[in-house]
Amino acid sequence: MLVLGLETSCDETGVALYDSERGLLADALFSQIDLHRVYGGVVPELASRDHVKRMLPLIRQVLDEAGATREQIEAIAYTSGPGLVGALLVGAACSQALAFAWGIPAVGVHHMEGHLLAPMLEETPPAFPFVALLVSGGHTQLVRVDGIGRYQLLGESLDDAAGEAFDKTAKLMGLRYPGGPEIARLAEQGTPGRFTFPRPMTDRPGLDFSFSGLKTFTLNTWQQCRDAGDASEQTRADIARAFQEAVVDTLTIKCKRALKQTGLNSLVIAGGVSANSALRQSLESMLAGLKGKVFYARPRFCTDNGAMIAYAGCQRLLAGQHEGPEIKVQARWPMEQLPAI
Repeated sequence: MLVLGLETSCDETGVALYDSERGLLADALFSQIDLHRVYGGVVPELASRDHVKRMLPLIRQVLDEAGATREQIEAIAYTSGPGLVGALLVGAACSQALAFAWGIPAVGVHHMEGHLLAPMLEETPPAFPFVALLVSGGHTQLVRVDGIGRYQLLGESLDDAAGEAFDKTAKLMGLRYPGGPEIARLAEQGTPGRFTFPRPMTDRPGLDFSFSGLKTFTLNTWQQCRDAGDASEQTRADIARAFQEAVVDTLTIKCKRALKQTGLNSLVIAGGVSANSALRQSLESMLAGLKGKVFYARPRFCTDNGAMIAYAGCQRLLAGQHEGPEIKVQARWPMEQLPAI
């Protein structure tokens, strides 16, 4: 089955062609970072309008790169939630219109399920069951995965997600948007041990997360240094390193707890923050000690992309699932509500 995948949940327009027998044939992505950077964050109305502008040219580009024609496409998968409603509506409306015109089925895909299944696009995909750490801009969750649609939520962030904490902390420290990569870049230049930040909620049992206090702790540290006349770039780098180490250690500790609680030794990390090299190294070291293995997608498939939506949609389409002609999106959508296949 040849599936066209469309991703428009936030500020990146992703398109891909996935074949159930040959794998990923082509994918393209347009990032709106430059559009939103001047505002210090995503402006939903601008994001929606840019998706409208980019969608059809990207579809044509992907078809050309794959050497495919629209007559060969057998189904369309699109992100129907969670995300920004206006942005989601662009992808949903485009998908349903094309599906109607071409006489093929369409299926709405859960954005986080797309991230969770992105490592399946790699040469050595994980086998079920496994524990998944989902760390994207607005989500930090630990999930037991026994199969597609068979998800058990083990823990989640009670306030800011890890990605949000990265972006907000960077903004408070005067770094440019998006803040996560800026924090990571600075952290590489930081002095180890100059600052030590708390590892939130690791001193108590449970698998939930909380990063808002760590964000405030970082801001207070930065302000104290500035008030003392020490606002150098090195100090900023030292604080960035301490912040990143605290987030990475917290995520690693909770992942280890989740693996021990479930009795599993395979871990998948997915979402934008999974591209962070310090996090990958920490989790790989932890899994090596448990004689387990960590799986993740290549960096370009960690952030939002059409390939993960095409793959996830293909699995559900092969199982006989598809949508009616209605254009439906969900800003909030618990992943546990998804049907198993």
